[in-house]
Amino acid sequence: MKILFLLQLVLVSLFASSLEQALAAFKAKSYTEAFALYQEEAVKGNVEAQNALSYLYFNGLGTDTDTEKGKEWLTKAALQADPSAQFDLGIMYLFGENLEQNYTEAAFWLERAADLGHSQAQYNLALMYYQGDGVDQNITKTAKYLEISAKNGNKKAQRLVGRILLQTLEMDGAIHWLQINADNGDSEASYLLAEVYCSNQQYDKAAPLIDAAITSGEDKAKQLKLTCKAEEL
Repeated sequence: MKILFLLQLVLVSLFASSLEQALAAFKAKSYTEAFALYQEEAVKGNVEAQNALSYLYFNGLGTDTDTEKGKEWLTKAALQADPSAQFDLGIMYLFGENLEQNYTEAAFWLERAADLGHSQAQYNLALMYYQGDGVDQNITKTAKYLEISAKNGNKKAQRLVGRILLQTLEMDGAIHWLQINADNGDSEASYLLAEVYCSNQQYDKAAPLIDAAITSGEDKAKQLKLTCKAEEL
């Protein structure tokens, strides 16, 4: 039993060592060596190696440029539920980089990466649902994926989600994210949040937001201040 355990440790050590050597070769721009080492591990099913091998094929490093083989190895990694590979594949299809543009394929792979917690995939998928690219237009799903992405720290999602939640009338979520945006100096968010508070007759909360929006150059906030003040009176 002890011998078997030691043998397993040796195999794990050798496996890790091969990937480390491949990475070291890549960093040293010894691409031919890196290609050979990554290929050796990729055929064994190692996801990291498959991702790296696809990159080398796409960019013609250590081998001739071959987009079909690049796609083949990236797809192998994606089919092993690797969110990074799924995201890369989705983005390539979305923008037509290395692969022919295909919104349906883009949505397929981005949704899988998104459901595995990839925040950038969640953000891009939200935009696809908003525009109806490769999927049926669905603002509810837009809001869903934007909010998940925002909670995962995606700054672009954090800026957009409050505005989308306003459209879906999910007011608690909209107020939460718009307040974060306003606190970060987003003048439009200050204005939108002030509108919400004015419509709810919460004039004390609206007033400082209106002033902040006016100071930041939101001219329409001046009219809101007059309207809000009139309503208060």
